[in-house]
Amino acid sequence: MLLALPFATGVRATVPNAADESFKQFLAHDDTQPPYRAVRHLEAENGGRKAWMDAMTEYSPKSGFKYEITAEGGSGYIRTRVLKAVLDGEREVIARGETARSSLDATNYTFQANGIDRDGLANVLLSPRRKERVLVSGMMALKADDGALVRLQGRLAKSPSFWIKNVDIKRTYQRIDGNVVPVSLESKAQVRFLGEATLHMTYVYSEIDGRRLAASR
Repeated sequence: MLLALPFATGVRATVPNAADESFKQFLAHDDTQPPYRAVRHLEAENGGRKAWMDAMTEYSPKSGFKYEITAEGGSGYIRTRVLKAVLDGEREVIARGETARSSLDATNYTFQANGIDRDGLANVLLSPRRKERVLVSGMMALKADDGALVRLQGRLAKSPSFWIKNVDIKRTYQRIDGNVVPVSLESKAQVRFLGEATLHMTYVYSEIDGRRLAASR
């Protein structure tokens, strides 16, 4: 299950083509996911039920995605149906080799540069070429000077299942040890018969691309 937050408000794009150069730099980047180890903290809520979970996660092209739950609490239903489902879903997508189908490239999206916002970030509108649950209809924000991805947000192009619809996500990225990696995910979705559900997930990396980090970031 993947959930998310709605679009951020107050974006003020100026000079529609001012983001073109940043977008060209973004396309020139290698967005291959580097191997990593990271502790993830997940929290979710649906109605009056809340739960949280800490998990050590690892990824490498050779062994795929693995996780180990190190602590958890709150509603058992939310832990199983939401938090664990998020990690299991990520493992399944990677195991099936579907990550290429979600890449931010011309195979999966059409793009439209949409100027520089009030935070100085280059905005680019995203239109999925297919209706798939791994694609997002929305926008991405890039650093204006080098095209590094800062934020991806919008609505999943296809609901993950009959039970979940209107899934909005906001994923935030940072450059750590030379690699642009996700550091948080917020989401909101409508769960059939159960109402709104929300998810918040953060990452603390201990190793990226085989190199141990000097300190938690």
